[in-house]
This record gives sequence, structure tokens and C-alpha cells, in this order.
Amino acid sequence: MFKNALIYRIGSWEPPSSAEMEKRLLNGRFVECGASQPESAGWVEPRGEKHAALMEGVGGQLILKLCTERKAVPSQVIKNQLEAELDKIEADTGRRPKGKKAKALKEDIVHGLLPRAFPKRSTTPVWIDPRAQLVVVGAGSTKAADRVVSLLVELLGGGITLTLLQTEMSPATAMAEWLKTREAPAGFSIDRECELKQPDSEKATVRYARHTLDIEEVGEHITQGKLPTSLAMTWNGRVSFVLNEAMALKKIKLLDVALEGAGSTQSEDNGFDTDVAITTGELSQLIPQLVDALGGELKRDQPPVAKAA
Repeated sequence: MFKNALIYRIGSWEPPSSAEMEKRLLNGRFVECGASQPESAGWVEPRGEKHAALMEGVGGQLILKLCTERKAVPSQVIKNQLEAELDKIEADTGRRPKGKKAKALKEDIVHGLLPRAFPKRSTTPVWIDPRAQLVVVGAGSTKAADRVVSLLVELLGGGITLTLLQTEMSPATAMAEWLKTREAPAGFSIDRECELKQPDSEKATVRYARHTLDIEEVGEHITQGKLPTSLAMTWNGRVSFVLNEAMALKKIKLLDVALEGAGSTQSEDNGFDTDVAITTGELSQLIPQLVDALGGELKRDQPPVAKAA
């Protein structure tokens, strides 16, 4: 259900009525790109069934799914057509368009090519936990999540604010300490993947993949000033993931012990309710324990700790 996750804290919020929520969802339903439209985004059925609800509730957890469609024209095609057009104008008038005129020509070319461009679709799951006052967006970077968060704020209304969850200790500082001391926080284990980067203009980078990290070499890199930008971990032998410096969880995978019994559950919903219940159940325990391991949630108006270990 979630391969990646960014966690947001819900600020003040007065939820709209169910009828108002349904109206907003219908108004924001996904519609494919028009002939000359480069991008379109909207809400689709989380269950993947046509005409089903656009917001699903399972065990008090709310699930949404945003669909984004983009049309992209190959840059080389645009460049070739633009050069041909500029050459023609120069041959006819003796002057080659530059600046704003060349930019306008390029925009006209893109507009003309878009109807022939093949659209690509992607979906982003969203989980709203009203009790914990959290929103989890299935994206691996804040840039990828920005559009989703903007549409969520518009959808949920009621004066809602969504701020990226931050902790007292920055993930980079904490990961450096765990690697240097070769000791993971309680409930977690360190796996066999990490990236270390020098925080200067050269950005010297060292990557380990499928490699034990319990070695002196890793600690030496940290002593020399490199900081972890990502680290593979496992929580309680149940969920594996990669934590990065921006507090994003990537490559999330529920392990066999977390999925025991799920495969034998028969239902008419193709396992949707079971998948949601298991995933949200595991992550709703993992997230607060990870926050605790990072020193707790950051107090308002206080910058995160970002000192090197």
C-alpha cells in the first residue's frame, strides 16, 4: 500500500460534514488531460473500482488516492522543430528571433505537439489518521508531495494546516550516531544499505549496498565529516524501510511476521480492507517509536538539531 511515506502533523482543523466532503471530492475527481493540457490531477477510488467511494474508512483510518497524469514532449523533438522554425524565419527576414520571441515560438511548438504526446499516469496513496492527528503521503520527497499536500488542504478545509513532521534530533545526526556506535535504537536494527555524503561543495559520497555496516570504515567516514543521507533499517522484525535525511521513509516493506494470516483472509474487497488494516496498524506503531528514537517531536518555533555526530 505504501512504498514511500512522508509524515505530516495536522494543525487546527474543524472537519467539514460528510456531505460537504463528498461534494469536494466529486468536484476534485480526476479527469484525464485535454488535448493540449500538459498535466491533470484529481482524486480516484482507493479500491480501484469504478463508481466506488473516493474516501474509504477502515477501522477509523481514512484512505484517499490522488491520480496524476502528465504529457511530456521529448526535448530533442522540441529543439529540432524550434531550430527549423528559427532557420526559416531568419532565411525569410534576415533576422533570427531571440529572447521573448524565441521563447514564444517554443511554447507554440510544445502546445502543438502535446495532442500527440503519450500521457503517463501515477497514483499517490494518502492516509489520514484522525486520532493521531497525522497525514501520511505515499511520496518519497517533499517535492513530490507538495502538489498532494496543496490539494489536501483545499479538500479538507476547516482551517487545516499540514506541516512536515520534524524531530528534536535531525535524522542525519541520529543515523550518524547509530552507525558510529554500531548500536541501533531500541526496537530497530540496522540493515545492509546506507549512503554517506560530505556536506560541502564537493559532496563526496560513499554508498554501501548489501554490505554489513558494522565495520570501522563506516565510523571513519563519519569522523571525517560525512553524514548519512539514508540508512536501511528494520522495526521489530516486522517492517523494513530506508530512512533518509528529510525524514522520509522509502522502500517500505511489511515482512512475513507482519503478514501472517493475511493471505488466508477471504473477502469480497480483494483484500483492500485487510491491506489497509495491516499497513496502518504496523505504521501507526512504527512512526511514534521512530519519532522517540529521534528525540521526540520537535517543539514549535525550535529548529531541529543538525550537529554532526
